[in-house]
Amino acid sequence: MPKLNRDGVDIYYEVHGSGPPLLLTHGYSSTGEMWQGQIEALSRHHQLVLWDMRGHGRSDYPDDAAAYSEAATVADMAALLDKVGAESAIVGGLSLGGYMSLAFYRAHPERVRALLIIDTGPGFKKDEAREAWNKRARETGDRFEREGLAVLKSASRERSDVSHRDASGLARAARGMLTQRDARVIESLPDIKVPSLVVVGADDAPFLAASDYMAAKIPGAAKVVIPGAGHAVNIDQPQAFIDAVLPFLDSLDAKATQKAAS
Repeated sequence: MPKLNRDGVDIYYEVHGSGPPLLLTHGYSSTGEMWQGQIEALSRHHQLVLWDMRGHGRSDYPDDAAAYSEAATVADMAALLDKVGAESAIVGGLSLGGYMSLAFYRAHPERVRALLIIDTGPGFKKDEAREAWNKRARETGDRFEREGLAVLKSASRERSDVSHRDASGLARAARGMLTQRDARVIESLPDIKVPSLVVVGADDAPFLAASDYMAAKIPGAAKVVIPGAGHAVNIDQPQAFIDAVLPFLDSLDAKATQKAAS
């Protein structure tokens, strides 16, 4: 199993196919396994990079709470691109993975060819709303400490069907990665200068307004709402998800070909 060592923390990753790099990040308390149904389609013309965030799946679960943060996650993503030899990539993810993709763009805009933001919220402008979110995140961490992985049995499908060694990393990740410190990501949306696709399940009620907001604030962004899908849109409606994403990826390839020829 390939792993990347980041300051003593092993990060699990896998690479499928070849072509323009595509880095996909899973949601909180899920793993890279959530993309299994899309590997064949997405790796046909791309170098698909999947991974497990720290505290999740096959990556390490460091004991130090300070090892879990937005900054550490963004740095992990940059190190993964370095590891696979990608100067830049199409960067995307679901939920927390989508938020981290936006954070990655903010930190490294020159390394992002395009953004694929799936069932994601961009954070909060108002301190009160952010604190309410953070309170729920800390409560989630407490619940994982009390109840262990049994918490996932009632979770949405991208989380209920994946494997973790124990719940300790998820508890620390809730407090360090799921919580948010400021409004920098949401305030950066109008500054995004790469092609962006926002995808959301029609039944993912908590993220519908956030998806509308991102599609309106990111210049030139496209949005697709997928019927009959909840938060795990790629698992609930795998074919519809691929039908939404592949034309977007194909358009990027076509633009790159035109640019090379001119």
